[in-house]
Amino acid sequence: MKKVTILFCLILSSTLSHAQHGKVMDNLTLESKILKMERKYAIYLPPDYETSERTYPVLYLLHGAGDDQTGWVQFGEVLRITDKAIKDGIATPMIIVMPDADTKVRGYFNVPDYNYEDFFFQELMPAVEKKYRIKSDKRFRAVAGLSMGGGGTFMYALHHPELFSSACPLSAYIGPLNLEQAKERMKRQFPDASDAYIEEHYKNHNALSLIEAMPDDQKKAVRWYIDCGDDDFLYEGNSLVHIAMRKKEIPHEYRVREGGHRWTYWRDALPEVLRFVSDAFHQN
Repeated sequence: MKKVTILFCLILSSTLSHAQHGKVMDNLTLESKILKMERKYAIYLPPDYETSERTYPVLYLLHGAGDDQTGWVQFGEVLRITDKAIKDGIATPMIIVMPDADTKVRGYFNVPDYNYEDFFFQELMPAVEKKYRIKSDKRFRAVAGLSMGGGGTFMYALHHPELFSSACPLSAYIGPLNLEQAKERMKRQFPDASDAYIEEHYKNHNALSLIEAMPDDQKKAVRWYIDCGDDDFLYEGNSLVHIAMRKKEIPHEYRVREGGHRWTYWRDALPEVLRFVSDAFHQN
């Protein structure tokens, strides 16, 4: 009888321990007709996903240049940090989707022969929100990212404010700060791109231009949390966005903490990101 009791306790302890942890899968693939290739993504499922039938809010979490879908898993410790935030009541249980944008070569936006932004909105988002138990309303969808993924966060929320309740760019690369820089960079990457194409691309992929052109009725469409370290080499661009939002009277949270462009900074930022997006998920 004593052996049975001990065995039961061990099984119960193991079950409870397992229930307190989420799950990450970091080598998932999606066939893309738009890109004519497979693209990988990682996903975090909250601790009670396997045992419940509920649907969950979703955070799209974007990696930086030179990384892939495993960046936030391996270096960002998304499993440990999100599990703890949920356990501590800082964050609501949510699903986190981490796509691979191939930033080593191209990135999150539409460029010649690689329309990743179209893929993200027309293929990736519908596919994962159908495959997993995700709430598909704007209120329950958020986007965040670091560095180049921070730039993607700005662009996705500015291009589609009807889809995201919150956006959290971290140490964001907002793109070239003027048209001449844009021309120089695009000509290096895409020598055949015309000046007219580059000017149009710059206009539609520059956070400062998009903020300036934002209609008054869109100022509160997205909740913004912007965070960039005081020693970060991208500090200028983030500061200019903050100033532009202040002038435009766009509500936003702007944080400058001690630190540079490194994972220690972004790991420290993630719990606050989870709290911030959870506030929108919870609002009446």
